[in-house]
Amino acid sequence: MGDFSTGVGAFQNHLTPRPTQSLFNDNYLSFDSASGGGTFAQQFLPEIYEKEVERYGKRTISGFLNMVGAEMPLASDQVIWSEQGRLHIAYSAETYNDGANNVQIASAAGNTITLPAANLIQNHDTIVVSKTDNAKVLKCLVVSGGGTTTITVAPYTQQKLNNAGASGTAGAVNFADGEDLNIFVYGSEYKKGSSENSRSIDASFTQFSNKPAILRDRYSVSGSDTAQIGWVEVTSENGASGYLWYLKSEHEARLRFQDYLEMAMIEGEQVSMPANHTFQGTGDFAVGGTQGLFSALEARGLVWTGTDFDIVDTSGVDDQVSANAHVGMNEFDKILQELDKQGAIEENMMFLDRSTALEIDNMLASQNNYGVGGTSYGVFNNSEDMALNLGFSGFRRGSYDFYKSDWKYLNDSVTRGLIGDIEGVIVPAGTSTVYDESMGKNIQRPFLHVRYRSSEADDRKMKSWITGSVGGNYTSSADEMVVNFLSERCLCVQAANNFVLLKA
Repeated sequence: MGDFSTGVGAFQNHLTPRPTQSLFNDNYLSFDSASGGGTFAQQFLPEIYEKEVERYGKRTISGFLNMVGAEMPLASDQVIWSEQGRLHIAYSAETYNDGANNVQIASAAGNTITLPAANLIQNHDTIVVSKTDNAKVLKCLVVSGGGTTTITVAPYTQQKLNNAGASGTAGAVNFADGEDLNIFVYGSEYKKGSSENSRSIDASFTQFSNKPAILRDRYSVSGSDTAQIGWVEVTSENGASGYLWYLKSEHEARLRFQDYLEMAMIEGEQVSMPANHTFQGTGDFAVGGTQGLFSALEARGLVWTGTDFDIVDTSGVDDQVSANAHVGMNEFDKILQELDKQGAIEENMMFLDRSTALEIDNMLASQNNYGVGGTSYGVFNNSEDMALNLGFSGFRRGSYDFYKSDWKYLNDSVTRGLIGDIEGVIVPAGTSTVYDESMGKNIQRPFLHVRYRSSEADDRKMKSWITGSVGGNYTSSADEMVVNFLSERCLCVQAANNFVLLKA
């Protein structure tokens, strides 16, 4: 037997095998240098925790659409629906004054008013004419020009729209040429024995549409990596726990894709280029986009960009509820006044980011009359031995009920919480009645719902399939396993005028 101590290479470390698994100074291999073939800086195997540390809690942000809407199949490339127009006839300068369409005094001395093209005001209509700041209000009868862009009116209580300088004009309302107006029809009036053969107003409606977008993702693992088993104990976002092998990454890819399905419905944007501009996506990138929740509310909903709802304390005393404590509620009441002008839907859900949710809590808490003396709600008095609950899940104001909930999507630092320009949305509860163009009838639908492509041949709501040559699937020559994800869907935001988008 040769002397190992005179050898070269690994044997020059005087390694002496031992009959038992015991540590001695001459029977272990040291991988403490790159030249030694490894990167371990110690002779022992590292202590490895099998269980992942959930440092970010529940990471998924989906669930919003499940709470407020529904999902229904769609067979076509487009979904089209019609929404009812206003029952009554009204025109405002704020809406129509764009250069070509005006709502204003054409000639105060000539009793003429300019209206938008294709307006529905007819001869014999009785109308209320108001300056946009409500400083001047007058009731008139339309005597000519009905159905055109210039009508002539006869005021009931004075001779001209501008009676300045005329005799007997005490208390007259004096409009000036070019003043912007708000006008609405409140009835009509005819003399005895007259006939009417020109009045016929078709019901107005507005047609909306959206197109589904195709979302795809994939996860792949090489055949070699599947051969090296390393178990990881995990707790999934839905509460299940157990061990995963290389499918740990596939599991997260699926969760991430499911989040994308909701995020795309919230953030989706349709391709809409200004004049003389062309969308730069070509070839495989020549897509049309889809209209998401935020985009729909920006275009058709109510957008609140006013002051915050929080308390404004100008008393100079930190522990005193000042007379300004109700400022937040006054701001919120402005939203109610706008909802009154729309559908006045009684029940609404509020999905808010953290700062706005706390502002609402402060706004409601400030209504407490105890102020400095403590906090008390109902029949229970606050004490130092009880947990004080300053969070509110809902409240009623006027004829409206609001149910408040935090929206993780607006708080998470890797989604909208990274930007912070959206503070929340107010979503009406219940369903709307709309005319479905494809079905040819009125249908009941939640105000907010998802349509996904589906047929007997293929359900594209959320499909996944495996390709490659690993794991028993032999569909290609690639030494890998590929998990593919695909969905085709769009969001329908119906009666968007009843939604409120809260912007920073």
